[in-house]
Order: sequence, then C-alpha cells, then structure tokens
Amino acid sequence: MEALNYKRLLADTSLDLEERNWGIYNTHDPSIFKDGDLYYVFSTDTVAGDMQGFTFRGGIQVRRSSDLIHWDWVGYAMDGVPADAKSWTGAVGMWAPEVCKIGDLYYLYYCASQFGKNQSFIGVAVSSSIEGPWTDLGEVVKTSPADAPNAIDPNLVDDREGRLWLVYGSFFGGIYAAELNRATGKLLLPGFGTLIARRDKTREGAVEGPYVIYHPEHDYYYLFVSYDSLFSNYNVRVGRSKQITGPYVDYNGHELTDIDRLPPHEIGTKLMGGYRFRGEAGVLAPGHNSILREGSRYYIVHHERSEQSPKHFAMQVREIHWTLEGWPVVSPERYSGVYRRSVRSSELPGAWEFLVHLRQSDGLAASEMIRLLPGGSLANGHGRYEWRDTELTVRWNKVYELSGEPIIVKGAVFRGYDWSQRCETLLFSGLDQRGTAVWGKRK
Repeated sequence: MEALNYKRLLADTSLDLEERNWGIYNTHDPSIFKDGDLYYVFSTDTVAGDMQGFTFRGGIQVRRSSDLIHWDWVGYAMDGVPADAKSWTGAVGMWAPEVCKIGDLYYLYYCASQFGKNQSFIGVAVSSSIEGPWTDLGEVVKTSPADAPNAIDPNLVDDREGRLWLVYGSFFGGIYAAELNRATGKLLLPGFGTLIARRDKTREGAVEGPYVIYHPEHDYYYLFVSYDSLFSNYNVRVGRSKQITGPYVDYNGHELTDIDRLPPHEIGTKLMGGYRFRGEAGVLAPGHNSILREGSRYYIVHHERSEQSPKHFAMQVREIHWTLEGWPVVSPERYSGVYRRSVRSSELPGAWEFLVHLRQSDGLAASEMIRLLPGGSLANGHGRYEWRDTELTVRWNKVYELSGEPIIVKGAVFRGYDWSQRCETLLFSGLDQRGTAVWGKRK
C-alpha cells in the first residue's frame, strides 16, 4: 500500500481545466469495461457546476486504468452528438454510455436527451478498437412525450442462454428490457420491450441507471438501479430474478414494479445512500453504477458527490461481497488493491463504527461506535456477535425499523483500506433481518 500515490489520488482536481489532470473527478454515470489488461470507463459529458473558463464539448469521456485505482484520461470517444440523435433531441452532449464486444467489434451505446424530458435517443457506434475511431450506426430506440419509456441509460446484458439484451430507462415509465439482434446490435423486435422496474408518481417515477448482471453461482439476474435525485439523495437499490425480464424482487419479496401496495421507500433492497463516518467528510448521493465481474470478484463503479461541495462529483470503485443468502453487499470503502481475504476471529474484538442505510432516509447515514469484546459480547450490554463460516452475525440492541426488536445483521468481514486514516483495516458489509444494509469499519 505504500506505493500508492496519495498526492495524485487525494488531490481534488475537479476544477482543473485540463482533462488529463482530472483522474476520477468529473466522471458521471461511469460504465466500466475490461479490455485485455486494461480497464476503461466511458461516462457522461458533464463537468462540475463551477468550472469557469472550461470549454465544454460533447463526445463521451473515456478513461483507462491498469489497477482500478489510478485513472488516466484517454479523450472523447466521438466528435460531438451524432446528427440523428442531435436532430431528435437537441442535446449538446451525450449521457450514460455503455460498451460491449460482439465478435471482433466493440459496440458503443450512447444516449441523448435533455434534462426532465423523454424526447430521447439511444444509438450505437462500432469500432475495431476500444479507443476508436467509432463509426455511428444510428438509432437503436427513441422515445417521445407520447411514449411511456425514456430512451436513455443503456445497459447490455448476456443472458444464460447467450441472448443479448438492452436494459434501459429513466423516470417516466420506468426500466425496460428488450432483446437485441447480435448481428446488428439493434432491437430484435419493434417496440420498447418488457417493463421490469418503476417508481410511484409521488416520487416522480425516480428510478434510473439500470444495470443487470447474471451471477452463475446463485443463478439469479440482479437488477441494480438508482432511486431519487442525482443531486441530493441518490441511492443504489437491487432486486433479483430467475429470468432477465423479471419479475425482480427485493430482499422482502416486493416486486420492483409494485407501486400500489407499499410506500415507495419500501421497494428495492437499498445497498447504499449518503453517509458519514466520524471525522470524515460526508458522501452525498452515490449512484448510477455499472458492475465489473472478474472471475469470482465483483466491483461496483459509481459516482458520488461531496457533502461540502455537491457541485463536484467523482467516480468510485468498490468491491461487492455476497451474503450466504445470495444478496450483494457493498464495501464501505473504495477499492485499494488489498486482496488478503483471510480474517481471524481474534482480530474482531475492538472499536468499530457501524452505520445503517435506512430505506426511508433521504439524509446521510451517521456512524455509531460499538465495541466488540472477546468472547462474543458487545460492550455496555449492547448485544452479541458470532463468527461462523466466514460470516459475522451481530445482534445489536439498537432499534431502527423494527418496533422493539434489535437489529440482527449478517454479512462479510474483509480486509480493506481506510482512505481517511490511510491505513489497512477490517471492513464489514451485511444486511439485517429486513434487508437493510449495515456497514462497519474497525477503528
């Protein structure tokens, strides 16, 4: 870990006028793709809200890395918004791209729209190289105010039978899945596909940024989405299904299309929202993720904002771990390259910070100190803990969402890095008995 370049990694370059100096900053809606030994992130055409003197251009930002930690600027994938997309939407930049490889060709799916409108366009371009040049093939799907869906936020998914699907949508009518023709990269059938997630109109239909992965060990498709406002209370939720077209259900069995029976905040297993550990700057509105799978390892790549400066945003990479019940949980800290997984029970006692990502909360989850004592109890009668089969169970006598009942949370303990204290530590991520995400960090 001493080899990390902290000056480069921790410096805020969000207002630097030179793109080559940005690193993780000014990366919005990141979509990750691994090509050979290099990782690439394609992202939305946008910059911090106070970038005075910066000359904006559209074309999709591209970055690359060899380690998922240090990110170098590659450039723009295209020269502005393609003509058909610009004509249909009037957009000056492109949003939320996605890349996949079919045969020997790379396919870049882009989208264009204007904020708050669904006069939108998803198109595709192809190249023999991940770094271009790209040849535009035009429209995949487009929408107008007369349509239910919103044609933005494309995600490409291979199902277990080898078919290729486009998952897309934002606000309005919700999230859709439509099969693609592998030979053309465009829709196999006319129409918009199958509705797989939506939000209640009382929340402005606020669901977007879909990303589906198939987990072969658990034999489920997992649909990750972002709820609420990208400026303030963005949060990542997940549902799973045996079929790519749904129904996707959360930890409590609620379908992600259900807007009639439950309060909107009860739908979807919330994996992370805004939070603040003690002595650290608060993290605001994490969301719009993509997922990278490397063998048995999974990573979530998302953007987030600073509580102190919400106009500024940056990309983060975090590891995903899996509960024994087959649900994903997200690391409390960004990825650092710490791979030593083995944790001994004798390392657990000590002071920990725990925080709970309440489903109904739009604010920042604040951490609380608890101390794990040798022998399996929590200090001051606050509960007990048990370590079994690599899973930590904490019975915490703290009542949040269950009337009169303590939290019983089960999850993974793993080695990671405390970026605030600049030291290796133990991390915890799990779900309680109602599917509420709980994070922990050894102090």
